[in-house]
Amino acid sequence: MAQSPAASLTPSAPAPNAEAPARPKRTYNGPSPRTLLVTLAMVVTASVLAGVVSGSVTVLFQALITGLLTGGIYSLIAMGLTLVYGVLHIINFANGAMVALSMFLTYAAVSGLGLHPYMALLITVPAMFVLGAAVQGTLLNPIMKAPIHTQLLVTIGLALAIENLLLMIFGPTPLSVELPGDHGVSFLGASVDLSRIYAFIGALVLVALLWLVLHKTRIGTAIRSVAASPEGSRLVGIDVKLIYVLTFGLGAAATAAAGTFVSTFTTIEPTAGSVFNLTAFVVVVLGGMGNVPGALVGGLVVGLTEQLGGLIFPGQSPLLTVFVVFLIVLFAKPQGIFGRAS
Repeated sequence: MAQSPAASLTPSAPAPNAEAPARPKRTYNGPSPRTLLVTLAMVVTASVLAGVVSGSVTVLFQALITGLLTGGIYSLIAMGLTLVYGVLHIINFANGAMVALSMFLTYAAVSGLGLHPYMALLITVPAMFVLGAAVQGTLLNPIMKAPIHTQLLVTIGLALAIENLLLMIFGPTPLSVELPGDHGVSFLGASVDLSRIYAFIGALVLVALLWLVLHKTRIGTAIRSVAASPEGSRLVGIDVKLIYVLTFGLGAAATAAAGTFVSTFTTIEPTAGSVFNLTAFVVVVLGGMGNVPGALVGGLVVGLTEQLGGLIFPGQSPLLTVFVVFLIVLFAKPQGIFGRAS
């Protein structure tokens, strides 16, 4: 008699002398303890060296606090970039332009509607989500299987289009958004602006929200499934193209949050996106391509390296030390601090 399909899916009991099947090994997505210890040791060593060179504990504290806050801002800018790459495997060169667009949207909401800068999040985040979803659905979904240079050219073209559109509408004159009640706060002899503290807190909140969405919701489960195996996800009934649209929309919404927070202490210009792109790529590679918590760690590493490097090598560009560390990480751990070897 033929065995029924249901019976064929039922695991049979192992023979008395048969060996028990090996249990699958559990994988760990985060950095190894050795990687964390090495990273921490490098930061401590750089801090001690910077303190010795500067000769002032106050100056060292100022560099450390400024580096942490600046690193949180860098993480905020890189969050959308790493999310899109992690799922779609597209390097979005329009990420910086989207941050600049969000800054101008914040300026328009504050100057035109009289909103508090952070209340502008209620406008910028939904607007950028819709824009990101539309871009993915109309421009990128049709070329998801195209060569990578085709995808890069589309995102570069989108960045140029956004920059020139902003230039046509707002002109080349730099603009600014004032945060009510913004002032310096003293801590351990260091002085920091409230706007930078709020941006750092915003980065932490955004990482937590993205983690909750990806790990505690059905949509997040579908996104992680598509990131792991698009074909397998399609076989179990997941609409892969729709997930791509939602993911790119989430990435654009992350740039909206970044643009709104950054606009309160940065000059708003149509070409600001090019500077954001460079830093965001370094942060994403250091933290691990496609890893959201890694983007936060990568941003903090870049921020601290920039500030401590300025003390260790006075008179040199802060980016010098950043790119030295960047090259060291690429040689020692090409997949990044939080990345995993393929």
